[in-house]
Amino acid sequence: MVLEIAQVDIKPGQEAEFEAGVAKAAPLFKRAKGCKSLSLQRSVEKPSRYRLFIGWDTVENHTVDFRDSADFQEWRKLVGHCFASPPEVEHVREVANPF
Repeated sequence: MVLEIAQVDIKPGQEAEFEAGVAKAAPLFKRAKGCKSLSLQRSVEKPSRYRLFIGWDTVENHTVDFRDSADFQEWRKLVGHCFASPPEVEHVREVANPF
């Protein structure tokens, strides 16, 4: 499994709209091929910054299957207008989990 981590900076004043958009988009991710989990975290120090954590079976499930889908276009319609800048995205694999 891989974890997509997307850092998303939101235009000030649009935080509630962004959070609502992510909630509305949950079914898009639930039905996406290889998508296993979705979590949104908000920064305490920078309240317009979020991190989206999405678990995928493979990187390609995100970068090919989801991004090439109509659901990705719908996702962007729900939240894209809230972005202050393009999200920074990376994929990671767990290598240790000591506790």
